This record gives sequence, structure tokens and C-alpha cells, in this order.
Amino acid sequence: MNFDDLMDRAVHLFEVIGVLVLIAGLVISVWIAVRVMVRSRDARLAYRLVRESFGGAILLSLEFLVAADLVLTVTLDLTLENVASLALIVLIRTVLSFSLEIEIDGVAPWRKAMMSGATLMSSSVSKSAVSAAPSED
Repeated sequence: MNFDDLMDRAVHLFEVIGVLVLIAGLVISVWIAVRVMVRSRDARLAYRLVRESFGGAILLSLEFLVAADLVLTVTLDLTLENVASLALIVLIRTVLSFSLEIEIDGVAPWRKAMMSGATLMSSSVSKSAVSAAPSED
């Protein structure tokens, strides 16, 4: 196996991980929403949690897909066209990431503490556990 084959496999691995993160994020998000709906009957909370958790999965997935594009571009012939293509892909995904973060949090990313996609998903799971806990009356 030569270097190009190894890098091609690395690119495919990053892409597969990105897709798996999306699928797992969707399943986890729906599971969280259903759990909250069943326990609390609060549709707004369930909707907000599914948006936050799935938005976090999308952001995390985008990071893996950008990594795949980066490895692919660096291991190909470093031509101006390939670098420009990577720059365009990164720009589009960056704008998408910013707009997703604003949509999820309601504030621009630079106006809040740094939060990764995994942190958003973890926060959603924690919120769902707290809201779904039986109250002690």
C-alpha cells in the first residue's frame, strides 16, 4: 500500500465518520425528543432539544467532512485550482456552521463562549435528563 492509497482511505474514513455522526445525531436527537415528550408532555421543549442536539451533530459532522476535504486536497497535486476548491468548500461550510450556531443558540458564535458540536449534544442530553426527571412533590 502506497502513500496515496493510505491517504485515500483516510479521506474515506473521515467521510464515513462524518456521515455516521449525522445518522447517530439524528437517532439520538429523536430519542431525546420522544423521551421528553413522553415524560413531560412539553412539545416546545422537545422541539428545542431536538434542534439543539441535531444542530450539534451537524456541526460535528461538518468538522469531519472539512477534515476529509483538507486531507484530500493536501495529498493531491497542490495546484492553485485544488487549493481554491478547498477554500470555497471551507468557506461554504464555515458560513453554514455560523448560521447553524446562530439558529441553535440565537446569538452569533463570537458573542458566546466556545462550544463544539459535541458540547451542544451533551448539553441537550443533560437538559433532557433534568426536564424528564420525575418531580418530587
